[in-house]
Amino acid sequence: MDTTSDERRQDVIAAVREMNRLWTETWDEEGFGRFIHPDAVAVAPTTPGRLEGRDAYVAGWKGFVQAATIHEWKESGHRVSFFCRDTCAVLSYFFTIRFSANGQEVAMKGRDLFTLVKLRGRWLVVSDQFSPEPVQG
Repeated sequence: MDTTSDERRQDVIAAVREMNRLWTETWDEEGFGRFIHPDAVAVAPTTPGRLEGRDAYVAGWKGFVQAATIHEWKESGHRVSFFCRDTCAVLSYFFTIRFSANGQEVAMKGRDLFTLVKLRGRWLVVSDQFSPEPVQG
């Protein structure tokens, strides 16, 4: 892997990590929204259908952080692939989250799959699908 490819991969990972920091460590609605494309789509396991558009996407995450207290967030196993002459990236990783909601503490392992586009020098999320990691028997 050449240095340029590694730098591009690290730029994508850094953008998503910063976006995640803005909802896991503190809620910064304006900052968080700057990482989301106006036409973004998200599919979440607890939300029927899909979240369509930046406003719905941001509102979905805002609802979660207002209902929960996040104690821990970790990401691992980041993989990035580029498409469309390096203007589109697909990022997947595994996460663990521990939070309290409705008087219960929840620990969850999951995986996240993002599609991002590069506009005006910034990586923006255009799609996000996350799901719990299936329990292996």
